[in-house]
Amino acid sequence: MQRTNSTTSTSSSTSATAPSPSADDTIQIFVKDVSGQNTIPLSLPTSTTISTLRTLLSLRLPTTSSSPRLRLVHAGTHLSSPTSTLSSYSIPPNSTIHMTLPLRGGGPKKVRCGFKECRDAAQRIVGDCGFCGGKYCGKHRLLEDHRCEGLEDCKKESHERNAERLERERTVAIKGI
Repeated sequence: MQRTNSTTSTSSSTSATAPSPSADDTIQIFVKDVSGQNTIPLSLPTSTTISTLRTLLSLRLPTTSSSPRLRLVHAGTHLSSPTSTLSSYSIPPNSTIHMTLPLRGGGPKKVRCGFKECRDAAQRIVGDCGFCGGKYCGKHRLLEDHRCEGLEDCKKESHERNAERLERERTVAIKGI
C-alpha cells in the first residue's frame, strides 16, 4: 500500500453543538423545607425570579402557601428581593436553598446611661431628663450630676413656680376687724 502526499481538510461543525445564545442556562437547585427533612429538587433557568421560585414552592408544598413570612436563605444570604433572579444572587448549580421562618424576639435593647463613660442601665421614667432629653442611671439622674445644659432654665422655672405658689398662699391681714 502506497501512501499519498495529499492532505485533506476537515471542516469543524462546532456550530451544531454549541448552545444558542438566546437559550437560558438551566440549573438544578435543591430546596430544603423548614423541618430540614424534605429536599425538593428543581430545575430552573437562571433568570427565574425569587417571586417565581416562591410560587413554585407554594405549589409543591401546601405549608408554604399558608406562611408568607417564610424566608429563603442561600449561603447565609436572605433572598428577599422578589424581582431579583437566581443569577443576581450568584447561586451556582446543585446548590441548596433553605426555607426558614423568621426568628421572633430581638426586643428593644437596654437603654444605657447617657453620661460620658457610664454604662449602667438607665432608670425608667425617673432617669429621663426633661431639659436635655437624656436618659440616666440612678447616679446621674439629677440635673447637677449629669451637668445638664438646662440647669439654669430649670432653676429659673423652679424659682418662678415657687414664687407663684407663695403668692397664692400669702395671707392678707384685714384691717378694721
